Amino acid sequence: MTTVKPTSQIRQRIIYVFIIVVLILIGLQVGAQSKKGKTVKYNKLTEEEARVIIHKGTEAPFSGEFNKHSEAGTYICRQCNAPLYRSTDKFNSHCGWPSYDDAIDGAVTQIPDADGRRTEIICSNCKGHLGHIFFGEQLTEKNTRHCVNSLSMKFVSSDTDKQKIGKAYFAGGCFWGVEYYLEQADGVISATSGYMGGNVDDPEYKEVCFGFTGHAEAVEVIFDKSKTDFETLARLFFEIHDPTQVERQGPDIGNQYRSAIFYVDENQKEISEKLIELLKDKGFDVATELTSADKFWKAEANHQDYYSRNGHEPYCHTRVKRF
Repeated sequence: MTTVKPTSQIRQRIIYVFIIVVLILIGLQVGAQSKKGKTVKYNKLTEEEARVIIHKGTEAPFSGEFNKHSEAGTYICRQCNAPLYRSTDKFNSHCGWPSYDDAIDGAVTQIPDADGRRTEIICSNCKGHLGHIFFGEQLTEKNTRHCVNSLSMKFVSSDTDKQKIGKAYFAGGCFWGVEYYLEQADGVISATSGYMGGNVDDPEYKEVCFGFTGHAEAVEVIFDKSKTDFETLARLFFEIHDPTQVERQGPDIGNQYRSAIFYVDENQKEISEKLIELLKDKGFDVATELTSADKFWKAEANHQDYYSRNGHEPYCHTRVKRF
């Protein structure tokens, strides 16, 4: 026996879809009228580093500092500091360049090489050239070899990795705008749009958009603790969105657009509580939720660096001095 949904429920669903489509179209129109986004700051490169990273050159085999490197830690992008590879995935392929049979999830992008034969690998964050990827060589169980130029990377040892690199998770409306502002902050290595706080594994945008999964559109921020700290980033977060709005941000309406901080430890929780109290003392009726961080699901590629790629600025986020 088939159960038919009441007409009122169907009508409400159609209205909700219509509203979302209209809001997206408005956002695109306003964004198109905005001036071009700010340039993201990257590390200064030497002439030889630029030849490899920007102009897709190759260092001489067996000449790189990481070819026979075996220390435990993380290899990061020399241009933008985004984490790329773990030392546990490194192996000696005897090819003359550092080799890895896996990359950190979402860190490396594969594109067709200009020679029409090979597959190039680039940093997903800054698009800097890393090297090439090869399959089917039977060198490891994963049967994959990331052949990377040492000049494309820097190294952070495991002894200092946790001390130097921090993570924070913020949700404040559409993740496009939150990512845009946080990514430009001093000391931020990368800002990634995704989903957090829901009850469905590996959610898709359309599911989150309809409010079916309980996730918030969130941004994962990886930062250099020697250059910034969680409180600085949290203060910025409270100033780039309106923390008094409940389950919405400007024209974007729904639980997925709620204001939230997903803290990774008690220190982040205490700092967040302190900042919320400061804002309340100033008369702001803060609606920001504080929740312990759970699994962060990276959003689809077309949602990453949205405004930077399209040359626009956020239409529902702007920085307002509150502290």
